[in-house]
Amino acid sequence: LAPWVPVVGLEIHAQISSNSKLFSGSQVQFAAPPNSLVSFFDASLPGTLPVLNRRCVEAAVMTGLALNCSINKKSLFDRKHYFYADLPAGYQITQQRVPIAVNGSLSYSLCIDNKMSQMVTKTVRIKQIQLEQDSGKSLHDDTRSQTLVDLNRAGVGLMEVVMEPDMCCGEEAAAAVRELQLILQTLGSSQAVMAEGQLRVDANVSVHHPGEPYGVRTEVKNINSIRFLAKAIDYEIQRQIEELENGGTILNETRAFDSKLGCTVPMRDKEGKQDYRFMPEPNLPPLILYDAKSLPANMNHQQVINIDWIHERLPDLPSVKRKKLVEQYGILPEHSFTLLNEDGLAEFFENVVKETQMKPKKVIGWILKDLLSYLKQHSLTVNESPVSSFLLADLLNLLEKKAISSTAAKQVLAELWKGEGKTPLEIVKEQKLELLQDQKELEQICQAVIDGHKNEVIMMVLG
Repeated sequence: LAPWVPVVGLEIHAQISSNSKLFSGSQVQFAAPPNSLVSFFDASLPGTLPVLNRRCVEAAVMTGLALNCSINKKSLFDRKHYFYADLPAGYQITQQRVPIAVNGSLSYSLCIDNKMSQMVTKTVRIKQIQLEQDSGKSLHDDTRSQTLVDLNRAGVGLMEVVMEPDMCCGEEAAAAVRELQLILQTLGSSQAVMAEGQLRVDANVSVHHPGEPYGVRTEVKNINSIRFLAKAIDYEIQRQIEELENGGTILNETRAFDSKLGCTVPMRDKEGKQDYRFMPEPNLPPLILYDAKSLPANMNHQQVINIDWIHERLPDLPSVKRKKLVEQYGILPEHSFTLLNEDGLAEFFENVVKETQMKPKKVIGWILKDLLSYLKQHSLTVNESPVSSFLLADLLNLLEKKAISSTAAKQVLAELWKGEGKTPLEIVKEQKLELLQDQKELEQICQAVIDGHKNEVIMMVLG
């Protein structure tokens, strides 16, 4: 029988990094006291109207440009109706018909067979990016059998990035989401911290035989870590294959990933297509954007958004930064991935290189083997490292000047990890780790050893 072909598509919700919500002036802040950041509009009191947040639109345009999308100069807002306790209006304002950005692509790289030296670059198509409101949060208290609703998150601006089903396994999805996360963080359009719910991923998974139509798909909702994303998708692919090979059928259902059990579990079925009764949002006009050509001469620049102006100000994206690291320092491409994947590590590396005479190719070994493995072992981020870039540079300079051996350098580093505030030179002196450079001094030591062991010398000469 022909092998199964898995198909994976992702929908990603990224919380826009903005001081206030998408349509209200309420502040956006993680872990604020429940219901402390709720305006009348967020609570959907009658007579309240949405006012679009300019910052959220700029963030979406910036993200669209970074993902090679076409930006729609005219996009529309819609209401998507569903009834849930944490959605006070009974609908969500989204962009169903004409979203802000369409037809993009994201390139990401992954290693073959876990060999960092064999990287392959793949591309996933981006169908669209749309602006929409987040819902509030329902907290289920089982002991009291009640549900509490926190509306702090209600109305926070989201960008929904919809990817085409171009991937085939958990590893690919994880690599694509990691790259997207880096891009969002580089742009500053989202902090994209998954642990704080700023980046949430839904994965659509199906399997079919080559040449046959796509199979029935399931959706795994709200995956909140990149590691779990890969596990959830691979588990779901395996589950569907086993189900079909045992003569079963796949239900079009929504599932959740249980990270403790390492498996996906059914949440609700989707057999009855949910009718969201989409309708145009009557309280918001079409969103009109301009470029340098279409910008009216008499228009107040503060009141319009110029796509070209945003384009000119895009920072270097991760792929460009990696290329620059490889060209500037002569390091391996796979090392440039590690440097960028760890927050703050590229800056740390560049600071060490600036302060030391050692060649960048040698410095990278110390950074990746010694620094990174220590930080991982102790679950520390680069910014929490007890050894600063200056201390490491001092140590590598001692090694480069041949003041100490590389074995001694490792001993000094082990001392530096203790974070006792000593400099590498102080540790070297304290522990007498210097290499001797003076030939006369070396000869005297050797002579003293020979003089102090006359019998052994005689035995060797006679032996």
